[in-house]
Amino acid sequence: MQTHHAVHPEQAEALDTAGLRRHFLIERVFVPGTIQATYTHYDRMMVLGVAPTAEPLRFDSELAAAAGVEYLLERRELAAINIGPGEAEVVADGEAFRLRPDEALYLGRGTRDVSFASAEPERPARLYGVSAPAHASHPSRKVTAAEASPQPLGSIETSNKRTINKYIHDGLLPTCQLMMGLTRLEDGSVWNTMPPHTHDRRMEVYLYFEMPEDRAVLHLMGRPEETRHIVVRNEQAVISPPWSIHSGAGTGSYAFIWAMAGDNQSFADMDAVPVGALR
Repeated sequence: MQTHHAVHPEQAEALDTAGLRRHFLIERVFVPGTIQATYTHYDRMMVLGVAPTAEPLRFDSELAAAAGVEYLLERRELAAINIGPGEAEVVADGEAFRLRPDEALYLGRGTRDVSFASAEPERPARLYGVSAPAHASHPSRKVTAAEASPQPLGSIETSNKRTINKYIHDGLLPTCQLMMGLTRLEDGSVWNTMPPHTHDRRMEVYLYFEMPEDRAVLHLMGRPEETRHIVVRNEQAVISPPWSIHSGAGTGSYAFIWAMAGDNQSFADMDAVPVGALR
């Protein structure tokens, strides 16, 4: 369990490389046989890396204590996507869900007893999850890749030909504030979220994955007029404050999971930043 406090943009602009990485990068999202957790002070988002091996994993008292409750989802909701390579078995208050890679799960507020297991320990599952405060209880639900309505966007000419998959959003299922999806770039494309945007009403977290060991993404962040960058490796995540752009270019193609929490659930609620305004 680690904690990331909120940072004012003027403070961020004075940080060196090590400082930017310390405040905004989650370097180890997954550790086999554990649940890794990062608690952020941006909209109280919690980032979870669940990596079951031979034994099922459960939320412990430390996670609940971080939220000041008896059990983690007492006043929170959770969304997670299995990035594989194997299938995951999740049991939530007695209801069983089997998640193939690229399938998602939403757990509503009040879900008390949750366990995560790999269907085949020799091919363990890895579930990337986010949790945010919830004011109401909504039904738990599995979301398949087909239900995520894959949407092709971009072009080879602009190096951003990609497919956006919206798993957790108000057009598919009710949540209190969480939104989550997966974007996969095609071979030959490297840019994400360019031209960039900010959304002062929501924070966001990006998990980058499906990158070989020798590949990296230069994640752009900061106010449009004062940009900075963080070098991100496979299965690392970047916390994006509401005041920051969140864009990047890789040394090759990759995939990333985006997750948001904040004032609303409108996917289109963003403040576009023209490329010419970047500094």
